[in-house]
Amino acid sequence: MNANVIARTAVPVCHVIKGRTVAGIELEYGSPNARFATPALNLDDLVWSRREPGPAFDVPLSEIMDVLVQTGERLTRDPDGLLAEALEFSARTSPLPRDVLERSYASLGRIFNRPSMQFQVDQELGGADVLDGWREVTGAPSGRTHRTRAFPPRLIHVIAGNAPGVAAVSMLRGALTKGVHLLKLPSNDLFSATAILRAMSAVAPDHPVSRSFSAAYWRGGDANVEGLLFRPQFFDKLVAWGGESTIKSAKQYIGPGFELVAFDPKTSISLIGREAFESEAVLADVAERAAADATIMNQQACASSRVQFVEGDVQQVDRYCALLQARLGVERATASACGNPLPGELRDEIDGLRDMQPHYRVWGGYEGKGLVIRSEEPVDFHPDGRVVNVVPVKSLTEAVHQANVATQTVGVYPPSRKTELRDALASAGAQRVVELGKAIAFEVGISHDGFHPLQRFVRWVNDEG
Repeated sequence: MNANVIARTAVPVCHVIKGRTVAGIELEYGSPNARFATPALNLDDLVWSRREPGPAFDVPLSEIMDVLVQTGERLTRDPDGLLAEALEFSARTSPLPRDVLERSYASLGRIFNRPSMQFQVDQELGGADVLDGWREVTGAPSGRTHRTRAFPPRLIHVIAGNAPGVAAVSMLRGALTKGVHLLKLPSNDLFSATAILRAMSAVAPDHPVSRSFSAAYWRGGDANVEGLLFRPQFFDKLVAWGGESTIKSAKQYIGPGFELVAFDPKTSISLIGREAFESEAVLADVAERAAADATIMNQQACASSRVQFVEGDVQQVDRYCALLQARLGVERATASACGNPLPGELRDEIDGLRDMQPHYRVWGGYEGKGLVIRSEEPVDFHPDGRVVNVVPVKSLTEAVHQANVATQTVGVYPPSRKTELRDALASAGAQRVVELGKAIAFEVGISHDGFHPLQRFVRWVNDEG
């Protein structure tokens, strides 16, 4: 196929290589209905030599924060139309509806704010001194004085595409740790990372932090690319987001000198106490909170609640289910009023349950406005596309055992009951306990998926004695 035909049928995707925008349509990917074209890859351009420090290794953190703040301000103003362009192209290739993308892009600039950055550095690393130089460590039992540094890393990021904010947070963390970073663009978000990097280059042309990032697309699992790039002579660690197949593919390259930092695939649940039935007004408020947690990024986010355990008898829980289903179709900051219609295989699973009352009951249809399944035990398929499974329980302590190491967020109502449940939830494997309705309120600087990312990103180096 010649270039003119590609240009008419495939969305063009640029790369950003060390601060420089690279355009081209030499390679074509995607399904027949969502084709996109990228520049040819030059693998030599995607690595930084270990014979010299990375561009930002010795740049003061305060200066890097200045650049990031200016980048956030430029993203908010978007004087060059970079986010507007990313929105137009993403609307043609992303599974997310246009209105959700619009609101997500409109909020990207707010991620790059100095108080948040300072909080991250203080909480995760104990301050900027360990990034800007060597921190003295005293009080060792040996009586010796040591020095330690959070040394800038060399990282490959295989980022997820379920929300534009993933690219922004990945770049923010990468810049704060001063390293060099290659971002693999996900096929379901080809434009967010490059738009942010192009805005950074606009506010700080040829600045060391701009030259510390590259973003490019290749087909995930391509051994001709990953077999050459995923090596310790070029990078220290692989930061991988995504599903089971992504993590399994990444693991085959892990070995001495090349570590894996994994944001594993996660699901989330809700635990709703009998206090929800104190009055009709309280129950309506609880249903609204639970629906908000269930529809984050149209239920594509890890924090989206898919299974909800409710303390109450079947009659009470059925009242709750009806209210919940009605609220699933409400437009929110991170959700459209209607998502995609449910796929045929999921419809078949649910159709089989409709004829099995009273053990199961179903509220809602398949058009994408939300559907609720009440069952005695969690269903044996993955609720998706605004499908929520509600399970009545006699006690929330009984429901705690449904959490496991793949459980990211647990929303609890009323919030006063978090204290009685949190240790058992942590023991079961859950990583985040929040007030019901607050699952989207993720705070950078505290742990993420059970660890502190800045601590894992850097290489800790000691000067001992």
